[in-house]
Amino acid sequence: VQLQASGGGLVQAGGSLRLSCAASGRTLFTMGWFRQAPGKEREFVAAFRWRLGSTYYADSVKGRFTISRDSAKNTVYLQMNSLKPEDTAVYYCAARTRDTIAGLITTAYDFWGQGTLVTVSS
Repeated sequence: VQLQASGGGLVQAGGSLRLSCAASGRTLFTMGWFRQAPGKEREFVAAFRWRLGSTYYADSVKGRFTISRDSAKNTVYLQMNSLKPEDTAVYYCAARTRDTIAGLITTAYDFWGQGTLVTVSS
């Protein structure tokens, strides 16, 4: 399985970015986004359960970020609005072959993309 993430960049506080993660190789049931800021652990941001169309968000991004999919392209997106300096991090897309809630917000995913840097200036 290959996950190709893109869309990071530099944006001012209050701005927006959209990240993309294209998956190839096999059937995946859950795709998610995580982020890791300098000196911090990798943390859950959002996830999408493919079969049910269910979405999950970290409290810190609820109401500002939206995860969505394009089934035809096997791609998941993360639309990030009202960005804050504390959203600055390397964002990673991840995928797993399990379709369960258990472990969904942990780093227990089977496949990881290469990461894309998001920098929000104040």
